[in-house]
Amino acid sequence: MQQVTLGRSELRSSRLVYGCMRIAGDGGSADRDRGKRAIHAALEAGYTQFDHADIYGDGACESLFGEVLQENPGLRDELLITSKCGIRKAGQPEADDPKRYDFSYQYLVDSVEGSLERLGVDTLDLLLLHRPDYLFNAAEVATALETLHENGRVRHFGVSNFRTSQVKLLQSQCPWPLLVNQVEINLHNIDALDNGVLDQCQRRKITPQAWSPLGGVAFEAWSNTFTPEDEARIRTELEHQAEVYGAEPWLLALAWLLKHPAGIQPIIGSTTPARIAAAAGALNIPYRREDWYRLLEARTGRAAP
Repeated sequence: MQQVTLGRSELRSSRLVYGCMRIAGDGGSADRDRGKRAIHAALEAGYTQFDHADIYGDGACESLFGEVLQENPGLRDELLITSKCGIRKAGQPEADDPKRYDFSYQYLVDSVEGSLERLGVDTLDLLLLHRPDYLFNAAEVATALETLHENGRVRHFGVSNFRTSQVKLLQSQCPWPLLVNQVEINLHNIDALDNGVLDQCQRRKITPQAWSPLGGVAFEAWSNTFTPEDEARIRTELEHQAEVYGAEPWLLALAWLLKHPAGIQPIIGSTTPARIAAAAGALNIPYRREDWYRLLEARTGRAAP
């Protein structure tokens, strides 16, 4: 597995990130066993960064990963553990409370303590603010991050789903560089190509991570807007390129992301061991610029302007 350095830091990570959102399944023993097999498959395939969030499985995903760490002494030191916080579900803590975002000082600090307890670790390597809180006070957030850093609870910080202006605002108050911006990037959602996110990542040396990298290809995209004609064009081009490169079509969709000079890290969220291992094959595809634009044209239905 290829290794990369995250942002302006010394952290080294596998180029592909393993996403732990689904590892607990429905919480039953069969799904939990399947989740553990998926984690071990990722480890065997060379994944070293594991992406969590406090809301995944209502905390069950972090707890399950913590069990794997307990069962494998010494494994913690080989991994880069990421978690996210800042989303509050409806009914928490009061029954009539709405779903909302919360970057208040106490909530961020308490959320990290909860994640650490479930994971059974003393420190997160990387904490991401999950989705922008419309009411976030950058100075207050920076103070919370400083507390977490000084207390040894978090080594490094980043963001998720942040606009470029929000990154600039938070960075203006933080004494450390933000390492990551985790956003949706796939053949369906190509906003990051035009809204400045990937440009900012290159300029500030922030590592972009792509959640749902196979949306619109291996499964229906979030808020899908593709027509049957769109899907047919993309499928035809991917199948053609699959013949050219001798690779499965979904691997070409990953290679398309990996080609970008911002150094996108796709997050692989499958719980199927064979698919987890196979995803690394995208790293070895000598993907050509011309094919990148052919796939973009198939996606948009028009030639590049």
